[in-house]
Amino acid sequence: MSDMFCFQCQETAKNEGCTRVGVCGKQPDVSNAQDLLIWNCKGLSAILMALRETGKSVDQYYNHLITGSLFMTITNANFDIDVIEARTAEVMKAKKDCLFELGSEANLPEAALWQSEDKDEWHEKSKTIGVLSTEDEDVRSLRELITYGLKGLSAYTKHANVLLHEDEDVDLFIQKALAATLNDSLGVPELVELTLATGEAGVKGMALLDAANTETYGNPEITEVSIGVRDNPGILISGHDLRDLEMLLEQTAGTGVDVYTHSEMLPAHYYPHFKKYPHFAGNYGNAWWKQRDEFEPFNGPILMTTNCIVPLAKNNTYLDRLYTTGMAGYPGAKHIPGEIGEEKDFSEIIEHAKLCPSPTEIESGTIVGGFAHEQVFALADKVVDAVKSGAITKFVVMGGCDGRHKTRSYYEEFAKGMPESAVILTAGCAKYRYNKLDLGDIGGIPRVLDAGQCNDSYSLALIALKLKEVFGLDDINDLPIVYNIAWYEQKAVIVLLALLYLGVKNIHLGPTLPAFLSPNVVNVLVEQFNIGGISTVEEDLEAFFA
Repeated sequence: MSDMFCFQCQETAKNEGCTRVGVCGKQPDVSNAQDLLIWNCKGLSAILMALRETGKSVDQYYNHLITGSLFMTITNANFDIDVIEARTAEVMKAKKDCLFELGSEANLPEAALWQSEDKDEWHEKSKTIGVLSTEDEDVRSLRELITYGLKGLSAYTKHANVLLHEDEDVDLFIQKALAATLNDSLGVPELVELTLATGEAGVKGMALLDAANTETYGNPEITEVSIGVRDNPGILISGHDLRDLEMLLEQTAGTGVDVYTHSEMLPAHYYPHFKKYPHFAGNYGNAWWKQRDEFEPFNGPILMTTNCIVPLAKNNTYLDRLYTTGMAGYPGAKHIPGEIGEEKDFSEIIEHAKLCPSPTEIESGTIVGGFAHEQVFALADKVVDAVKSGAITKFVVMGGCDGRHKTRSYYEEFAKGMPESAVILTAGCAKYRYNKLDLGDIGGIPRVLDAGQCNDSYSLALIALKLKEVFGLDDINDLPIVYNIAWYEQKAVIVLLALLYLGVKNIHLGPTLPAFLSPNVVNVLVEQFNIGGISTVEEDLEAFFA
C-alpha cells in the first residue's frame, strides 16, 4: 500500500498520482489527514441534507465550517497537520450535534456516523476512505472532479463570506453534491449531470464574489502598478483575500511601513478603494512558485492569506518572517487568527516589519492591469470597431494558473508567437508568463488584458457574453475567441466547469490534462465539449490562427 494518494493538482507525479510525498511538498500524514477531513465533511453534509428534509434550518456556522474545511485542503494552502486535525475534530463534533438534533441515524452513510477521539484510529481510517476507495475508475474520476470543483467553489465563497456576502443556495448545493459523492447508487450519467450542475453553482459563486468585491471596493479600473521598491520597510502580502489586505493597510497607515502585493494579490491595485493608501507601494515578484527566491530578498515579513505556499528549503532564511492567516497554515510560521466578521490584529507583523531592512529591488518599471468586465464594457465601442476593421482578429483566453514545470514556458512562447492582431484575455497567475513582455497595443488597446485574480475568470465569461450580444450571435462559440487555459489546482477546476455550464466549447487545457480524468470521462468531455490538450507552440499557433 502506498503512503498516500493524491492527484488533485497538475504537477502530480508522472501525471498519475503522488504516492510517497506530494510534488507540492505535502507529506503523507498531512495528505491522509486532509482525506479524513474531506470524508467527514461529506458525512456532515449528508446529515445537514437530512435535517433540511425534515424542515429544519441549517445554521450559517455549518456552511462556513464545510467551505472553510474544503478550502483548507486546496493544493498549497495548509501544511500544518495539527491545524487540519483540529478542524477534523470540529467537524466530527458538528456531526454529533447535528445527529442529536436530527434524532435518527436511518439511511445515513458511514461518513456521517463515524466518530473517534483516538488519533491512531484516525490515521488507520484515513487509509481506507481516500480517493482509491472508489473502485470504479469512471465513478472515481467524476466524484473527484466534482469534489475538486467544490473545493475551488468553496475558496471563492469564503472570500465573499469575509465581506459578509452569502448565498444559501450555493452552500446548499455544495452540501448536496458532497453528500452525493457518498451515494453508491449514482452512476456515470447521474454524476456527469452533477458535474455540470457544479459548473452552474460555480457561476453563482463567482458572481457572488464579484459582487462582494466590487460593492466593497469599487469596479477595477485600468491601473499602472509599480514593480520596483521604496526605501521604507515593507510587508509582503500574498494569496487572494482582499479583506485581509484592507485590514493590513488600515493598521499600517502612518507607521512608516509600506505594503506590497505578491502573485495573486496583484489585482488589488486595480480597485479604487485601495488607491487611497499612499503606503500601498506596488507589486513585488512574480507567480507563487518563485517565492523561495523572491521572499529571501524582500527582507521584511510575508503574510500568506490563502493557498500558494511553497514549502521552505532547509537553508531558508525567512521562516521567522512568514505569517499565515485564514485557512492557510505552515509548521513553524506564526498564524494570525480571526474568524469571519472579526477584525484581525496585525500589530505583531507590523512591529516585526519596522525592525527589517527595506526590500531589495529585483525588478523595476510598471505593469498594467484592471481590465475586468465593467472596464472592458466601457471600451466596448473601441473593441468592436477594432474587430470590425480587422485590427483585432482573435481574442485568446489564457487565464488560469502558473506552475514551476519547464513545460509552462509554452505559454510565454505562445504569447510571443501570436499574430499582432491577437489580444490575450487573462486572469489568475498564468499572466506572469507574459504580462511583462512588450507585446504592444492595438489602437490603444493593450494586447494583454488582465482581469485580475483566478476568480475574476468570471469577468472573462461576462466579456465573452457581452461580445456575443454586441455582435448579435446566437452561440458564444461563434465568437473569434480561442481558449488556451493553463491549470494547476482546484480553483481552475471550478472555472473550467463554469465555462462548460455556460456552453463554451473547444477549450484547450495544459500543460497536461488532469490525471483524475479517466479515459472514458475524457471521451465524454471531448464528445460533448470538444475539450483538448495542447501540442507544440508552432502546431497550436497554426491550428488556432489558421
